[in-house]
Amino acid sequence: MMETTGCGTAIVTPFRADGTIDEPALWALVNWQIDAGIDFIVACGSTGEAATLDEQEWLQAIRIVVEAAAGRVPVWAGCTHNCTRVLLHQAAMLRQVPGVDAVLSANPYYNKPTQEGQFQHFLALAKMVAPLPVCLYNVPGRTGVNLDPQTVVRLIEAAPNIQAIKEASGKLPQIAEIVHSAPSTFKVFSGDDNLALAAIGVGAQGLISVASNEIPAEMARMINAALHDEWAEAREIERRFGRLFDANFWESNPGPVKTVLNLMGRSSDTLRLPLVPPTVATRSKLERLAGELGLLKFSPIPAGDMRMY
Repeated sequence: MMETTGCGTAIVTPFRADGTIDEPALWALVNWQIDAGIDFIVACGSTGEAATLDEQEWLQAIRIVVEAAAGRVPVWAGCTHNCTRVLLHQAAMLRQVPGVDAVLSANPYYNKPTQEGQFQHFLALAKMVAPLPVCLYNVPGRTGVNLDPQTVVRLIEAAPNIQAIKEASGKLPQIAEIVHSAPSTFKVFSGDDNLALAAIGVGAQGLISVASNEIPAEMARMINAALHDEWAEAREIERRFGRLFDANFWESNPGPVKTVLNLMGRSSDTLRLPLVPPTVATRSKLERLAGELGLLKFSPIPAGDMRMY
């Protein structure tokens, strides 16, 4: 049974100027996240630009995160596709990566499947990776379809290894309905930084975060404070960094977060088409905000023992 709670980072995938994966930078980011107290790491999610990675790059990025983490925190692997056959093929490839603790998979995008179609899609994935735990990822803003709470409950009943959901619908009543309808062992994670405390307030067990790429220690403290009913501390952190939560979506994610990491000296800001860097005006606003929040005081950290791929 999945025991993970707290704050997980949907980690970026750093690229070199030529567009290849920057392995040392990714390794260093993982070490920084863990040293800062993050509870788990999600590799190759939306923030990791997984949709633009080919299969070998996708496996490469997951391997780097797993090996850099070295068992210190759980690592979840993003595995999403809008063709169920391709999804199952890729899920089978995850068997080449020992050390993955769970699989996170978003709604099939573009096709706009019905609830029954989503049910069969996720059930097939769960059977393919069993007994590995599966975290559903409901992100209708990117995929065009919502995973209804009733379908989530059906999936829990049909597949014992479907043990969590990242809920990024932006609908607090829907998050509450899942919490109330699912077994108490089922984990609900907010997929939105700015709704995390509200989600925990109705019973969620944590957050899968974008902002923790930039402020891992602060996000981990905020979420764990809320989970331990230390609401004054949690609200104070949210109040301090709420502008950053919004700023990370001034343009398409992960453009802004990569820009801030670049300003902090921790990663390049290179994106893969069709994503492009934030405009000069947006970059200027991000730099000003990062300065006001004290983020620019950080200097690049040592990469440490990095295996080259």
